[in-house]
Amino acid sequence: MPLTRPVLAAAAVLLLAGTDVPASAAPQSRPNVLFIAIDDQNDWIGCLGGHPLAKTPHIDGLADRGTLFLNAHVQAPLCNPSRTSLMLGLRPTTTGIYGLAPWFRNVEQWSDRVTLPQHFKRHGYKTFTSGKIYHGGVGGPQLRAREFDVWGPAGGIGVKPEQKLIPPTPMGNHPLMDWGCFPHNDEDKGDYQVASWTVKQLREMPKDQPFFLAAGFFLPHVPCYATQKWFDLYPDDDSVLPPAGNDDRADTPRSSWYIHWNLPEPRLKWVQENNQWRNLVRSYLACTSFVDAQVGRILEALDQAGLADNTVVVVWGDHGYHLGEKAITGKNTLWERSTRVPLIFAGPGVGSRARTNQPAELLDLYPTLVELCGLTERTDLEGLSLVPQLRDPAAKRQRPAITSHNQGNHGIRSERWRYIRYVDGAQELYDLQNDPHEWTNLAGDPQHAAVVAEHRRWLPKVDVPPAPGSAHRVLTYDQATDEAVWEGTAVRRTDPIPE
Repeated sequence: MPLTRPVLAAAAVLLLAGTDVPASAAPQSRPNVLFIAIDDQNDWIGCLGGHPLAKTPHIDGLADRGTLFLNAHVQAPLCNPSRTSLMLGLRPTTTGIYGLAPWFRNVEQWSDRVTLPQHFKRHGYKTFTSGKIYHGGVGGPQLRAREFDVWGPAGGIGVKPEQKLIPPTPMGNHPLMDWGCFPHNDEDKGDYQVASWTVKQLREMPKDQPFFLAAGFFLPHVPCYATQKWFDLYPDDDSVLPPAGNDDRADTPRSSWYIHWNLPEPRLKWVQENNQWRNLVRSYLACTSFVDAQVGRILEALDQAGLADNTVVVVWGDHGYHLGEKAITGKNTLWERSTRVPLIFAGPGVGSRARTNQPAELLDLYPTLVELCGLTERTDLEGLSLVPQLRDPAAKRQRPAITSHNQGNHGIRSERWRYIRYVDGAQELYDLQNDPHEWTNLAGDPQHAAVVAEHRRWLPKVDVPPAPGSAHRVLTYDQATDEAVWEGTAVRRTDPIPE
């Protein structure tokens, strides 16, 4: 029967209403969402091939059940702006949130912005959270209730040794800069408690209301401590070390240092000189395998509760992590190791045993989950739905993935290439097909001028300065004086690079 004008008008009102009017489908007919975040998790996941020794059987098993994005990237290589972007559906260059502060609700322009879980709540979902989903606390009980209906344990580090396990690190000897093995139990770790709470919710979940259940794991974020059983998965020799080219920064511009100018994460030079490189890498891998086991506990509970067939599962990392590549440890770069993360979907509407090399962004999670669950579409999101790739892994995406770290610094990742432009105009270009470690900067080669031009056109048109209250890992730059300011301190072209 053809639609009448009144029916069409009503449908248009629903579409335009966006966040205010739920779609007409009955809430209980919609799939649930299990939303699993892993902090500082790079592509050292078995199915992603980022490290040949990585052991992550549970995440790999989920990838076999669903669709694995082999070319997924973050919007910012830092916790707060990355998570803010995902949850708001907006780029850091739109919000101005680049550092570890501010909390976006404290920025007037975004104080009432409807987040991903809030949009689900408005459509009849009950929302749950535990562990690290947002960066830091959101306030007291009333403010917490605004973000999610039910809050579980905060997670975090959990049990710690009485003293740090490694020597004092440069640039402040930050208390989080620690790693290694000491006698403790897995059950005493914050991530184990997050998984246990999530398992309990799944076992007790009512069957007559859809849920949005978020679980955020802290590890392998530093301090990355693991028990001996997880260390034993990895050899105590240099075979665990990642490839790190000699003098790998020789063809990168000086401004590539500005975006991680002075940080508590030690440089490669320090971990080598203090015999900590292998220890750090084994610790990171051990913690990755430990978290994989916690993901496995949750997925097993989902199956046992009979919920798997009607639950969209998504696993994602908030940004990557360097472990010696590009002469550093930590994040805060626009290279592959810092931007590429696991992104896996499984469940209703998702193809199984599927792999796609199409670029994807964490920004895409919001519109993708909205479409998969049949919620009212929002027209104010900056991401693209990944449903076309979830149905057909070969479906072409309309644009590359874009990562930004402070105003003016952007990385553009297409299927083959990575282009980087820094705030002072310096450039890098890497052919990931032939140079997967990004060792050879081709930006100055005239043969690749057309590739540079093609990627340059995707630089953000909106690129706002830091939001009020911005702090911690924030960089600004004055073109007139060629002077950068890193966390309030001037950085001049001739200043020695901190070690």
